[in-house]
Amino acid sequence: MAGLGLLLLLLLLSPPSLWASSLSQPDTPEGNATIASLILSALERATVFLEQRLPELNLDGVLGFRVLQEQLQGAQKQWAGDPRLQLLSVRTQRLERKLGTLLRRAISYLRQSDPIYLQEFQPTILPGFWKLPHTWTHTTASMVYPTFEPHDSFSEDRSDQCLVQLLGTGTNSSQPCQLSDACRTLMTRHGCWDYCLSHQLLYFLSARMVGCTKGLFRHSQHYLDVFCANMMDLNRRVEAVGYAYPTRDLFMENIMLCGIAGFADFYKLPWLEAILSWQKPREGCFGKPAPEEDTLFQATQHQQHFLRRVKRREKEFTGNEKTQGTFTAQNGSAPMRRQEPW
Repeated sequence: MAGLGLLLLLLLLSPPSLWASSLSQPDTPEGNATIASLILSALERATVFLEQRLPELNLDGVLGFRVLQEQLQGAQKQWAGDPRLQLLSVRTQRLERKLGTLLRRAISYLRQSDPIYLQEFQPTILPGFWKLPHTWTHTTASMVYPTFEPHDSFSEDRSDQCLVQLLGTGTNSSQPCQLSDACRTLMTRHGCWDYCLSHQLLYFLSARMVGCTKGLFRHSQHYLDVFCANMMDLNRRVEAVGYAYPTRDLFMENIMLCGIAGFADFYKLPWLEAILSWQKPREGCFGKPAPEEDTLFQATQHQQHFLRRVKRREKEFTGNEKTQGTFTAQNGSAPMRRQEPW
């Protein structure tokens, strides 16, 4: 879970103008700087954890590094001209440069370990692909589905094929923004939940980043509104049962993706505080808690039927039981080929 924690924390870092309204903090330079310092410290520890495991990183992890670097650049630009934030700006710039070096090394490993998959999704790890939101909105509760459909038929492989078609990087593709009837049906299906929603949202987010505006993609904002409304509903359920460990990954993934989509109400101080508390202080990862740290999950496991997971490819970092962490990125991004505990 280290990768999503990395992404999420930076998403919470990047829009300081939202801290007062969305995080219910006093809108003061001191309050903002305190929050930013806490987040940067967590990011620095997580980056060290990831640096030690670069050869084990899959493409989703590299994508996470790239989004993080874009977010750091955005934050550094915002703070560079404010003398009160000078120290934070220097720390941010230092971390951004370190990530640039790590990215080059990680991509070199990928060229050797997974060249075909790298070719298919290479646009998503290029500089400038992930753009920060410039306008902000809120989710609409009336868009929450009254019922959810079973997702047993959802195929991650089919979702990947649709993303490759959208990016225009497949063996039979030459232009981006292509859309088959099967992909239209899959990516607009109502009643989706859990990680199925993540795949759908990532698809329309990618369409926005690529610049797809014709046909179905004229309505991309509508689908972002619907999916994030339902992801907000799921997050509130996770919060209601005490952030049990198996639900934390989904919880953070929803914030990461809907944050990129520009939904400000995913930035909540209690959620940030909870996420910061999940980081292992020495290792820097956001891995599985010790049994005594997750007793609430044992008491509420019967309430988790609405959060069953789509089956995903998994890769845990090597290490002993105490230091082992998992890396999922996002789309986390992203919901492609996963390094799991998404």
